[in-house]
Amino acid sequence: MELNVGQMAPDFKLPDETGKLHQLSDYRGKTVVLYFYPKDDTPGCTQQACNFRDDYLKYKAAGAVILGVSPDDEQSHEKFKDKFSLPFPLLADADHKVCEQYGVWGEKSMFGNKYFGVIRSTFLIDPEGKLADIYRKVSVPKHSEKVLKAVEELQAS
Repeated sequence: MELNVGQMAPDFKLPDETGKLHQLSDYRGKTVVLYFYPKDDTPGCTQQACNFRDDYLKYKAAGAVILGVSPDDEQSHEKFKDKFSLPFPLLADADHKVCEQYGVWGEKSMFGNKYFGVIRSTFLIDPEGKLADIYRKVSVPKHSEKVLKAVEELQAS
């Protein structure tokens, strides 16, 4: 299913690294940065998480919440979060159902081998629960800065 800017973000309920359930609709009234990444503690995913971490206070000042999602389990998320002092929840989508809802579960290729996994993507969700911006096939460098600018513009409008 292809999601488009302006439509409601699909609701979901997923556990974080502590097992606490997070439901997207519980964040109504706040801007949400929902980012999907392939795997904990890998180079690109670590850089992406650390960039969001380094900009976290700016996101918070803009009234935004950051939620990371990958198919890794709660224990993997807990280790990853602790290792890099990540200040936001990491949600476990072990059966990749939410990844599929958001259209980020797809065929990938590495060294000529094809497999299915998470296509790095970020969804900016406005306080009403609508998709304000969609970033597909994200390139990690400068991504957090780009999303933060969009969050600030959304808050200003």
